[in-house]
Amino acid sequence: MAESTQSSRVLTEFSDRLTLRGLRVFIALEEVRSVAEAAKVLGLSKSNVSQNITTLEQNLGTKLFDRKQKPISLTPAGHVLSLHAHRIMAMVSAAEASLAEFNVDSLPVLNFAIIDDLDASLAPVMATALQSHLANSYICTFSGRSDQVTSRLISRAADIAVTASIPTDIHKFHIQELYREQFVLVTARSKYRPSDDWRETLSQLPFVQYSDAMPVGQLVATHLKRIGFDVPRRFAFETSRSVIATVARAGGWTLATPLSILDASRFRQDVDIYPLPFTGLSRPIYLISRMNELGALPDILAKQFRILLQNELFPEFARTAPNVADALEVHDMP
Repeated sequence: MAESTQSSRVLTEFSDRLTLRGLRVFIALEEVRSVAEAAKVLGLSKSNVSQNITTLEQNLGTKLFDRKQKPISLTPAGHVLSLHAHRIMAMVSAAEASLAEFNVDSLPVLNFAIIDDLDASLAPVMATALQSHLANSYICTFSGRSDQVTSRLISRAADIAVTASIPTDIHKFHIQELYREQFVLVTARSKYRPSDDWRETLSQLPFVQYSDAMPVGQLVATHLKRIGFDVPRRFAFETSRSVIATVARAGGWTLATPLSILDASRFRQDVDIYPLPFTGLSRPIYLISRMNELGALPDILAKQFRILLQNELFPEFARTAPNVADALEVHDMP
């Protein structure tokens, strides 16, 4: 506590020696935790990044990074500066937006990242929506696991992300919940009936799981452990299409989300879908962008995505699996 108080006093005393350039370099290094990676993000040389940090530390009279750690980590004074630096840069961005209404049309490239379960359903709509607002921009899309998508946002490899994983430093990001989805039971056709004893029936069928490396796989595994259902490990995959296809062909079962089922719609006739016969499990999906960097664009996209979900994707899922149509819920639009 004493060291934190001393750090705050140091920052107050030397606040006139903080430069926007120095703060930008500080934030970049804090986020990627590597001088080489920060240099790539900023388009500077490694020596330039190091010099900016050294100058900043000399101006403040305190060390901001522990460079002996791998990856580089913040010192207590660095943590104090981090909070102020992000606030300062947010205010600068807000001031620029007020003065010039932040012309997002001028962006040469916008990188979008989305979890692969939603790639087929949301990505085309996203591209169309972005194109209507960014007619002069090159729109580049990445799809992958939730943790990969969020990592790309944190490292600035993505400008906007649709993901189930929230960054740790939430004060740096604009986070909007799009919708919440309940997990459902997916079984091979005619292998399970709701009147069955679910423990006995499912124990006799191969469980097809999402990879332990995936957040959704970890979520499902934790839930099954929580309800005391010990499932033999047989198959593991990283895409919903592979999981559901294997359920159909191996005569097995899995837990999946509604939109992941739509993503694997070609196998719909080979599987049955039911509400979970045990305690429910759900996950929220968010649209996340960096705080105050893209003007109103994230809010516009979030609104359009919610409308798409409500008017097109949710009804499509209801037609696909009417007995679990209430497994999806759009977050209230502001």
